[in-house]
Amino acid sequence: MGDPFFHPVSGFDLPRFAGVPTFMRLPHVSLDDPRIKDVQIGLIGTPWDGGTTNRPGPRHGPRQLRDMSTMIRAQNGATQIRPFELVNCADLGDVAPNPAGLEDSMARITAFYDQVAEAGILPMTAGGDHLCSLPILRALAKDTPLGMIHFDSHTDLFHSYFGGTMYTHGTPFRRAIEEELLDPKRVVQIGIRGTTYDSEDRDFAQSVGVRIIPIEEFHARGVEDVMVEAKEIAGHGRTYVSYDIDFVDPAYAPGTGTPEVGGPNSFQAIQVARMLDGVNIVGADLVEVSPPFDTAGATAFLGASIMFEMLCNMAQNLASD
Repeated sequence: MGDPFFHPVSGFDLPRFAGVPTFMRLPHVSLDDPRIKDVQIGLIGTPWDGGTTNRPGPRHGPRQLRDMSTMIRAQNGATQIRPFELVNCADLGDVAPNPAGLEDSMARITAFYDQVAEAGILPMTAGGDHLCSLPILRALAKDTPLGMIHFDSHTDLFHSYFGGTMYTHGTPFRRAIEEELLDPKRVVQIGIRGTTYDSEDRDFAQSVGVRIIPIEEFHARGVEDVMVEAKEIAGHGRTYVSYDIDFVDPAYAPGTGTPEVGGPNSFQAIQVARMLDGVNIVGADLVEVSPPFDTAGATAFLGASIMFEMLCNMAQNLASD
């Protein structure tokens, strides 16, 4: 049954609209709390969107994701996994960004995740824009490059924006490959679509061995077949999972900064996360939820549900070690 301290508050004990919202109603354990040594998976907010190039707002994502995640219950209805009984999970709070300083914010994020990694905690992150992934990877991949399974409508592999700006939410994985944080031959990007500036990002992917599965191929092959290949590419090595909510069609997830039509529906969005079973996930993120464009909270609730599916797989992996 696990440590009761780390069990979420039940809706049978306190209504879901009551109490202080934490991720999935878990206890809040700060990095200086004595119980931090007992945490195995930490849910973390990165409320920062300093890399956003289109509609702003993902800095408010973690707060709305926390609120909507109060609807998450203790058991996965499809897989029957009860993650909070398998491992100790806690809300570790938010990284404190500098809203006026891009590189300082990235340094702050890396410093926070350095402490998380040193404590042996697997991080599950709620963004924030997609540039947040880069400083997280700088902390998690200090010793060896990671593989990555990446769900998105964009590759985020561009060299630069506006004539040489190297750090935006369209460049994090180009930088991560250049910094040898990711092994490009163990990287797969799923759902890529939409109009493009040019083919620079895809040309780069091809040159280094990144596998891109465009949305047309995703729909033609189906979720199961695509995910079998994705897991083969990641292999058994340490793998990061990055999930941009704009992977999902904006009919189901409108609350994001750069939506692209033609994507998966909400059930397929859950399926791909559920089918990460067996992947050696050392960290995961769900990014680009933008509450100003999500007034009813549907995008954030889908995002929280996806986080729960990834958390179930991470918990199952830890429990089986």
